Amino acid sequence: MELCIRKAVAADANLIRGFVGKLAEYEKLSHEVEATAEQLGAQLFGESPKVFCEIAELGGEPVGFALWFYTFSTFQGRHGIWLEDLFVEPEARGKGIGKALLAALARRCVDEGLGRFEWWVLDWNEPSIEFYKSQGAVMQDEWTVCRVSGADLVALAGKP
Repeated sequence: MELCIRKAVAADANLIRGFVGKLAEYEKLSHEVEATAEQLGAQLFGESPKVFCEIAELGGEPVGFALWFYTFSTFQGRHGIWLEDLFVEPEARGKGIGKALLAALARRCVDEGLGRFEWWVLDWNEPSIEFYKSQGAVMQDEWTVCRVSGADLVALAGKP
């Protein structure tokens, strides 16, 4: 079967939302998903998108996605890519699809002169950690993720 990595189009909004839901279920984070297909579609395919998506198709059937956006490194003085989500359907794993999605974004980095390609992986997700390491990823254990959201975000903003 032929593997194709293509740019997502507006008609893919429901598909992308479905992949997000499946990824959240795998990561045991379904309770955190608030995004609708309409919201994702507006962000990905609106007038001035700041987030992008690639769809993996195997034999013409969608089997995975990579959702990403540009970052910037002041140390390098160059942009990079942040991979927000990567998901491949369980029955399609082991066929090079995740690697093809990563390679497509790595090519974009190289072609555009970007300095970094980064993402997070949950510390309990050993299969993904091993897969990413096999692709050349180096775990950045010295960094701690900081997040402010909900009421704490409103309070930090100084809003009532």
